[in-house]
Amino acid sequence: MEPYKIKMIEPLPMLTREQRSEALRSADYNLFRLRADQVTIDLFTDSGTGAMSAEQWAALMLGDESYAGARSFFRFERVVRDLTGHPHVLPTHQGRAAERILFSSLLRPGQASVSNTHFDTTRANVELAGGRAIDLPCEAAADLDGKEPFKGDLDAAALESLLAGGAYVGCVIVTVTNNAGGGQPVSMANLRAVREICDRYGVPFFLDAARFAENAYLITQREPGYAAHTPRQVAEEMFALADGCVASLKKDGIANIGGLITLRSQELADRCRELLIATEGFPTYGGLAGRDLEVLARGLVEVTDPAYLRHRADTAAWFAAELEAAGFPCVRPAGCHAVYVDARRVLPHVPPERFPAQALACELYVEGGIRGFEVGTLSFGGPDGPAPYELLRLALPRRVYTRGHLEHVVRSAAAIAARAGSISGYRITRAPQSLRHFTAELVPA
Repeated sequence: MEPYKIKMIEPLPMLTREQRSEALRSADYNLFRLRADQVTIDLFTDSGTGAMSAEQWAALMLGDESYAGARSFFRFERVVRDLTGHPHVLPTHQGRAAERILFSSLLRPGQASVSNTHFDTTRANVELAGGRAIDLPCEAAADLDGKEPFKGDLDAAALESLLAGGAYVGCVIVTVTNNAGGGQPVSMANLRAVREICDRYGVPFFLDAARFAENAYLITQREPGYAAHTPRQVAEEMFALADGCVASLKKDGIANIGGLITLRSQELADRCRELLIATEGFPTYGGLAGRDLEVLARGLVEVTDPAYLRHRADTAAWFAAELEAAGFPCVRPAGCHAVYVDARRVLPHVPPERFPAQALACELYVEGGIRGFEVGTLSFGGPDGPAPYELLRLALPRRVYTRGHLEHVVRSAAAIAARAGSISGYRITRAPQSLRHFTAELVPA
């Protein structure tokens, strides 16, 4: 059961099927373009969509809104330093701002950033800084049905080969958990191996730590030698291996806004701080209100609570099993923050260039008012070809939906699976060059 009780409620929008069909058409079949009051169950993202605790709401009232040197920053800084062990703490308004500042300060033109898998905005910010994004997921990641516990790992042998061959690499950044790779965790053994390789070749090693606590919890459940560790202890060990991190704190900060850069290097911190002042704000607020910093300081403590994390993991595992029984095969084993449906298996007749995961997302909205996120060729494909996977991500906002809400999703999935053969794909009529999935306009193909 949920390890909390509900203290405040919000009514859900209830549209008819005809109203949803018209809303989707008016949104040019792009779920980003739907209004929130047109969505009944919103599983689009777990970023900034969580419910705050009573202590977080109380912390809002402590917010010091001083422009420079606010008390709220020093509370936030102390919590982050205790967690990461990194001396330099730079708040930003969200994760992509942290990515932009780090990569702009770190990468030289033509240098590569190597990752287990760069997510969409991470890749975009590497490229905007003049760099190249190289993904090296482990071999097990390609087996969506495989039982391997750590399919989020970076391929350490491939990294060694790349660096030994003299590749122009500016940094290695490992995403924990691997969002674009099905929400799969990264093992401590893999993080240690990557650290050792980076040390041999003098390459800085960072974490994309948006979901650090969930990754830490899955290590305690799946990796030999860590069963007796707390998630907090594992998280501290993860951060100890890195030269720094970037993070969207809209995930495991359990807040509605906020981001973070932490660094060991004084020189790199100075460069990042200069850019932060020019684009985000003074380093003691970084584009955030003092009340936001207070909420984040509390959320970063609450997020490593074992009971909370156990509920997250158990919910994801149950949800994936129920969806599979309804005819929606999922990436297994499930992680914590989302369940990923394999759209290619649900819609094998829809080719990648017709965006099967987007087609499945649109059907789920029309059927049940449920908004999911396409992780496939619309988001990650391009001139080099289709994406490696066609996944529909159903993210789980923190402390928001009950099992009853997710049972509605399962019933809707079963109805779609029963008529899957009649579902067609989509084609793009208008889209920007970069990050096209955010604003693309589509029509049924």
